[in-house]
Amino acid sequence: MKIRRIFDKHTWPLWLSFWLPLILMTGYFIYRHMAPFGSSSLLTVDMGQQYVDMFSYFRHTILHDPGAFFYSFSKTIGGDMLGVWAYYLMSPFNLILLAFPGKSITTGIFIITILKYGFAGLAFGWLLTKTRTQSGWLVPMFSTAYALMGWMIANQLNLIWLDTTAILPMVILGLERLFKTGKIRWFAGWLTVMLIDNYYMGYMVILFSCLYWLYAATKYWTNFKTLLQQIGKFAWGGLVSVALSAWLLFPTFYALLQSKAQYNETKISWKFEYAPWKMLAKYVIGSFNFDQMPSGQPNVYIAWIAIIGFIVYFLRHKPSWSVKLSALVVTGVILLSFCFEPLDLLWHADQFPVWYPYRFSFVFCFWVVWLAAQAITKDLTIKLWQALVALGIFAAMFITVALNIKHVTYVSMGNIGITAGLAAISLVLLVAPKRRYLQLYQIVALVLVTTDMTTNAVASLDNISYVSQSEFGDYTQILDKTVSGIQSSNSGFYRIGKTFTRTKDDPLQANYNGGDHFSSTFESIIPNFFGSIGQPDGDGVVTYSNGTLITDSLLDMQYFMDKNIPSGVSNSENFNSYIPVTSTKPDLRYYTKSSQLSNQKVNVYQNPYALGLGFGASDKILNLKVSKTTGDPIARQELIYQTLANRSTSALISAENFDQVVFQNVKKVVTLTGSVVNKQDLAKTGSIYFKFTPKTNDSYYITLGQNLSTSNASFYINGKALKQYPTYRHTIAVNVATHSKGKTVTFGIQMKKTSLWLQNFTLYKLSNQQFKQSAKKLQKSPWTITKHTSRRLTGTINIKKNHQVLMTTIPYSKGWHAKVDGKTVKTHKVINTFVAVPLSKGKHTVTLTYRPPYFVAGTILSGLTALSTLGWFGYRRYRRRSTD
Repeated sequence: MKIRRIFDKHTWPLWLSFWLPLILMTGYFIYRHMAPFGSSSLLTVDMGQQYVDMFSYFRHTILHDPGAFFYSFSKTIGGDMLGVWAYYLMSPFNLILLAFPGKSITTGIFIITILKYGFAGLAFGWLLTKTRTQSGWLVPMFSTAYALMGWMIANQLNLIWLDTTAILPMVILGLERLFKTGKIRWFAGWLTVMLIDNYYMGYMVILFSCLYWLYAATKYWTNFKTLLQQIGKFAWGGLVSVALSAWLLFPTFYALLQSKAQYNETKISWKFEYAPWKMLAKYVIGSFNFDQMPSGQPNVYIAWIAIIGFIVYFLRHKPSWSVKLSALVVTGVILLSFCFEPLDLLWHADQFPVWYPYRFSFVFCFWVVWLAAQAITKDLTIKLWQALVALGIFAAMFITVALNIKHVTYVSMGNIGITAGLAAISLVLLVAPKRRYLQLYQIVALVLVTTDMTTNAVASLDNISYVSQSEFGDYTQILDKTVSGIQSSNSGFYRIGKTFTRTKDDPLQANYNGGDHFSSTFESIIPNFFGSIGQPDGDGVVTYSNGTLITDSLLDMQYFMDKNIPSGVSNSENFNSYIPVTSTKPDLRYYTKSSQLSNQKVNVYQNPYALGLGFGASDKILNLKVSKTTGDPIARQELIYQTLANRSTSALISAENFDQVVFQNVKKVVTLTGSVVNKQDLAKTGSIYFKFTPKTNDSYYITLGQNLSTSNASFYINGKALKQYPTYRHTIAVNVATHSKGKTVTFGIQMKKTSLWLQNFTLYKLSNQQFKQSAKKLQKSPWTITKHTSRRLTGTINIKKNHQVLMTTIPYSKGWHAKVDGKTVKTHKVINTFVAVPLSKGKHTVTLTYRPPYFVAGTILSGLTALSTLGWFGYRRYRRRSTD
């Protein structure tokens, strides 16, 4: 009986709505040899450079370290994680990843991806069934059109957003029930799920819900009194959802104020972002490729039967003109949002997206399919004049795109022809009389939609390349192995640096305290600080690839992992592809190589100058102001380090001159730093060679301004290509020599353009003797950590003189709370970046504990709301029973 009930005439369309898109995409991925069915993987762009590392961190947190839900030192040098969870990791689908450790996590990603396609179809089918909009074979037909929409295909690599396509139909079903029954619980409940699952996409769902409310209010209009009640219930449902989500939203909002909100647009341009006709090209199959990711038009491809149905919706006798008008207003607002900058910014919360434009276009795809499902009756027949109107619109669309094809290079004439054929077949199918064999026609319609959407998926995704399974798996395996070896030998607190990088979230992937990070909720103080000391940084991203002896010491980089180039192998091409070197670091000669921790692929070095996470330092640091607009990174490093050690701030670093500068096909200049050099013969290569012979074995660094990037020039040290992370927006410091006394060092620049600005180009020498003296002084009063978790650290420190502070390299946040000898004390923010605690002379026990700001307040509000809601339902049930 139970099996029959599951697969009865009412439920089989839902099962087919789930399984059909899932099977179609599984088949495509098998065809593309995605793991576990081949040598490729679903990792590409952000999926491969960000999300996969987040998923590894998710596994570690759930299985081994629940405290990392709140804070992690794997997020660069430390950072709040609630915002990261709220944006990246709250999907319940992620629990599947617990079964896939290490390099097998790509199989988990495969399973989650196809499941999200399936649940998108199931949710839309549920909406159609529960509202009695469609039944039978037409339920999976429209569900498949929705689940495989253009937005889904283009953004499947953004796995963190895909839950939205399954939750949105449930939210709309809640709105439908609000208008029909007056009950808000379905709407409030699913909106709560959406906000907790992903607040960013939830914000877009809220905006669309407001538009949908306008449509529904017209559709279910009775009188003004009822309208006011509906307004109140809609608003109340939204407030309840926010209150139930407050435990996560409140601390996340605070985190956003420290991160993404720092980059909000302050000036709005009232203009169209592109010619609106270009949107028409997105209704051609395969109208998506890699170039459309950073910038392009919205991905809104939908099956042509659905497009015809959408047009027919406005041509039918029913619904009333007022409902059609409200539907037209909703359509117009969304379409205008696709090209009018102020509305585009509104949907994206006042920030232009960095890649993946028009992220809200899933709501338009939903809207088109939803209206089409209301317009196409079960007999699949439209009137001839309606078909002629649709034909005229199609002809105008295809002709416009064909005549302007040179302006939409992602479209081909062949694909236009295929699309026109699909549109024509769809139109003929809907016009043809179907007095007999109606069910057969419905099956044919399902097959046609399946063919339409699959063709677009294949044509679009064939344009995208993916990371091979071996490229990801081999790197992951060696990184995990090396880190595990270090952690097995030392269970204390320390940071680990490296000279190679697969992604900037390697520390999250391998669960170690590092110096790299990339996320959308990254506190701006860290990129600002890293940029000021010569590290590559950007909005929401840093990579610790240019550490000097000073910064390695200050930031407690106790260990360094360096690619091991086998003897006799000059280019190490055998594993260069999966261990990409991004840092040139001769300074490793000053560190101790550990034969015990090194392996065939990676050498491990120990840094004798690391200061620990905290140490006693001069309280002059409390008043030090370090400008990020003046000076250079080497000078800032010297100022910070010497102030902490209370030593002369001019004895550590000195600017040096080059012994010789050789210009080849470049006009000579007398002054180097800040000059603009030009080629003599524009058709030939222009090169400059800067030579110097160190008189000591000290460390030498060259600073390169933002303009001296790999897009403008190639760089060489003694004829070998400089290994350097390629993008940086501030001046970086490059280690060019160590232990090179009496040896000529040549730094070469090969120009890629006709001119080059030698921005902030300066040679510096670090006095290693002075550095060692400062490091030794700072190491005299270490904060010896006795207990440490992700959000709580306890240690002892012996302050040997007055006017000292416990200086830490923990990024400052209001969430950090300090106790000294059991008494609560105030923390201070120093050099606009780190936590410091003033201490008196003597021995102290210092404990630092992290509590996410506003987490307690949000949890209390969510708890009270949940209890009040449960109490209200209980009271209502009691009243009904007592009345009966």
